[in-house]
Amino acid sequence: MRRNHLITAAGICLALIVYATLARLAGRPALMGHSEAYWIVVIERFSAYGLLGFLLAFLLPGRLALACSLVIAVATGLEILQALTPDRDPGFLDVLQKAAGGTVGVVLAQTILAFLPRPPA
Repeated sequence: MRRNHLITAAGICLALIVYATLARLAGRPALMGHSEAYWIVVIERFSAYGLLGFLLAFLLPGRLALACSLVIAVATGLEILQALTPDRDPGFLDVLQKAAGGTVGVVLAQTILAFLPRPPA
């Protein structure tokens, strides 16, 4: 995949995460409706940040710590900004779920990259 495509995909993923995190509760997208079970919300968070981490790892090959730090910084920063939205409630457990998803995505992508053939130098 070309680098421009990866940048675009990561940007779109980040934009959707920002919208879902900072939108009012009534305007927030929901997978199963607004009365969804808590475990579905956890899967949504984990998956969204896992995809973001996966894309960032492909953009930053060989930089595991930087990719993980970026995902964790986004999760923490958005959760802090969520405190400014009146009907949303930030939580430390939410940050942990998002950071775990992002880290798993980064590690998965770095593992895949380790097995891909490298272009000749």
